[in-house]
Amino acid sequence: MGFADQRFNVNLSILFTELPLLERPAAAAAAGFTAVELWWPWIDTPTPERSELDALKGAIEDAGVQLTGLNFYAGELPGPDRGALSIPGAESERFRANIDVAADFAQSLGTEALNALYGNRVDGVDPAEQDALALENLVLAARAADRIGAILLIEALNKPESPRYPLVSAPAAVGIVDKVNAATGLGNAKFLMDLYHLSMNGEDLSAVIEEFASKTGHVQIADNPGRGAPGTGSLPLDDLLDRLKKAGYDGWVGLEYKPGDRPSAETFDWLSR
Repeated sequence: MGFADQRFNVNLSILFTELPLLERPAAAAAAGFTAVELWWPWIDTPTPERSELDALKGAIEDAGVQLTGLNFYAGELPGPDRGALSIPGAESERFRANIDVAADFAQSLGTEALNALYGNRVDGVDPAEQDALALENLVLAARAADRIGAILLIEALNKPESPRYPLVSAPAAVGIVDKVNAATGLGNAKFLMDLYHLSMNGEDLSAVIEEFASKTGHVQIADNPGRGAPGTGSLPLDDLLDRLKKAGYDGWVGLEYKPGDRPSAETFDWLSR
């Protein structure tokens, strides 16, 4: 067991960012990976030009890697935003405009997981109003994901780094998963278990794995403290991933860590250990 028994993909929105976007898939392939994932790459628009979509699709195909996961439009990420779907007005409309664009792009590459970040609380807006809007938009997203044979992921972030984000525990995120599945009847909403975020919240990771592995559609990792590569902090990530395997999770594990002051290609030495 251990790291050697896992299927890792690379998040190209946090690793290899020293390179232009279109060069990152090939860099991941050169580092030995067969799969990648992405946050929505065009932070300023939910509906990029067809030429931009085609260029990224070509770069992924030419590199010979699989795009296993893609975020829906989430505002400025990295940056102050943590999603758009619960924010009334223009941001919600941008999310809706993005749903079919993201789903169609994912379908063109055989991508089977779409991640929808919930969005921050907004001053002066009733949280219940935001939650109702969020459910409406997540239902639309779940149906679009189902149309292409994909799952919809809902993620918990961490309160220290995202204090205005309402889903800052595994139970909170899984509660939204259950609401979406109840509303659609599709059963394709799943929990995105990011072990770094959950550890930053002080959650009992072994208990989270035991309780929620069956509802988990994707796992992401980084060490804590620091959000660096495994081995740079104190999280027993190899043990936690073993526990996930034993609990029945057999999907991809996304590497969503910061490379620090090294080139990204030099941060995978922990795999050989």
